[in-house]
Amino acid sequence: MSVQAVVSTKRINAFLCTGDLKPDNIIKNSQSTYAIEVENGTFTWDKTGMPTLRNISFKVPEGKLYAVVGPVGSGKSSLMSALLGEMEKRSGSACIKSNLAYVPQQAWIQNATVKDNILFGKPFNSKRYKKVLFACALERDLEILSAGDLTEIGEKGINLSGGQKQRVSLARAVYSNADIYIFDDPLSAVDTHVGKHIFNNVIGYKGVLKEKTRVLVTHGAHWLPMVDFILVLDG
Repeated sequence: MSVQAVVSTKRINAFLCTGDLKPDNIIKNSQSTYAIEVENGTFTWDKTGMPTLRNISFKVPEGKLYAVVGPVGSGKSSLMSALLGEMEKRSGSACIKSNLAYVPQQAWIQNATVKDNILFGKPFNSKRYKKVLFACALERDLEILSAGDLTEIGEKGINLSGGQKQRVSLARAVYSNADIYIFDDPLSAVDTHVGKHIFNNVIGYKGVLKEKTRVLVTHGAHWLPMVDFILVLDG
């Protein structure tokens, strides 16, 4: 057995031995006043470990753009994971009002066509699909690909650049038409001009998600004047 296989086996065993997360780590309450509400939340990655996030409190009103900023290692990505219910809640309360979509730092791409990656099982709506392609700056990429959005990508298809993968991942979330969007620094993987296009046409107050609740982790201070609220994490 190769070293890589041994490492992979250990990781799988560690995952399988991990206890189930409590279903009440995040409560879904359609009657909540806020889209997201965390009160004195303390979160950890495992039941016995030291807390990663301590006494976190914030409220995100519906339909607003909420930025999360802070230095590297301050817990921004961990907070996003906590909102997804992927961390153990030691104390406090955490509530979301409705369904959410998540765009991670590292884009996940399935072995399928570009189109299937974006639709991800959702019914095809031509008007919405075209709007998403433009907003996520994918039109030019599809023109270059030999089979357009029917091009196979992933391990069995062509390899996309990091920026292209991030935009496909973003398009999948936007197309899903969720009520709440969590963006874990998606603009860091794209060029500056593409990032501006995406912010203006997806995330910002003129974007396709302008009426949705949006939580944006970012290192780009230049975006902050265009958000409604800012949460600063200092670690």
